[in-house]
Amino acid sequence: MNTPYNVEQTAVIGAGTMGRGIVISLARAGLPVLWLDNDPRATETGLAMLKQTWAQQVAKGRIDQAEADACLARVSQVTTYADLAQVDLVIEAVYENLALKQEIFRTLDDTLKAEAILASNTSALDIDAIAAVTQRPEQVLGLHFFSPAHVMKLLEVVRGQRTSPAVLDAAQALGQRMGKEVVVAGNCPGFIGNRMLATYVAEARKLLLEGATPRQVDEALQAFGMAMGPFRMYDVVGIDLEWRARQLAGVGMEAPLAQVDNALCALGRFGQKTGKGYYRYAPGSREAVHDPEVDALVLKVAHDLGVRPREIGEAEIRERCLLALVNEGAKILEESVASCSDDIDRVYLHGYGFPADIGGPMRWADQQGLGSLLGRLERLQGLFGEHWRPSGLLMRLAAEGKPLANVREGRA
Repeated sequence: MNTPYNVEQTAVIGAGTMGRGIVISLARAGLPVLWLDNDPRATETGLAMLKQTWAQQVAKGRIDQAEADACLARVSQVTTYADLAQVDLVIEAVYENLALKQEIFRTLDDTLKAEAILASNTSALDIDAIAAVTQRPEQVLGLHFFSPAHVMKLLEVVRGQRTSPAVLDAAQALGQRMGKEVVVAGNCPGFIGNRMLATYVAEARKLLLEGATPRQVDEALQAFGMAMGPFRMYDVVGIDLEWRARQLAGVGMEAPLAQVDNALCALGRFGQKTGKGYYRYAPGSREAVHDPEVDALVLKVAHDLGVRPREIGEAEIRERCLLALVNEGAKILEESVASCSDDIDRVYLHGYGFPADIGGPMRWADQQGLGSLLGRLERLQGLFGEHWRPSGLLMRLAAEGKPLANVREGRA
């Protein structure tokens, strides 16, 4: 793909888990990388991790020693923003805090050459709010990698309101060079994948408070074909990430759906990394073991919130979680956050463990028949309230007998 932006020299800011994975992805694609963190020791630790990662790849026969040495040689630690002045593209990969990211982008804008592209690895924050602090909003966009970034195939390229087509082309070309499955998303909270995930996980949390156990919810969705259920996923990612974000922001701590997580985190149950989360884990093991203590904790939280538990079956779990996913996907299509249903399906196949044989949530919806789907959503709306109101796009397509697969840029 030819673009006016020739990305050859790159930089990454942040030497945490995401930054390390992004550096590996760039270096493996043959690109030199300058690596900056406000704590030089973090970069040094990161470099040691990179060396270990490539040594493991050699030991497994996936690459030879010459390639491992070449990859490591492409990565250079730097200590000041001035060292980044001539890079073609920089990817910021610090934690999710808008004020911090804006501060970094102001500095990058003042320091980097005029034609440099500035990208943020944010998973949900407003790209336009980040671009607004620069004098080059046309050259600002999101590059949302999935963790671990050097393993996961998906890359959401997030276009801001003023991101130029040439910059989007350059970002897509970079993603393809790294071997990623590239999907362009519009700018909204959570973009495509995490915006849909929020509705899916909200239903899972409601089901817990209504009487299901974490294991029941996970097993029902894994039986459908999901790579893992939502509560196993939270144990892998770390339950404390959202908990700390709520504390930092000073909002959301009192939300009913956050109370089970809050209670787990208050006990130091952060997930796999602490050996306990929604499940228990033997030392050095990733096998999730059912923990009756968590079931009891969920019942106590529900009681304290005044919720009376009831029996919940697998069919209801699947119905509510999957239909929440589809209805939000339809809203995303309607708003042109995704350009077509296939892009949404690619996001869920390559980033969220949706069963490959089904082909993605939007294809699943078409297989169900949109008329049938609409009736099921309306039933849930009657039972549980207005948040289940079917999207306008679903209602229109069902009336016209058209599938989601026909929709392009919000129109069928």
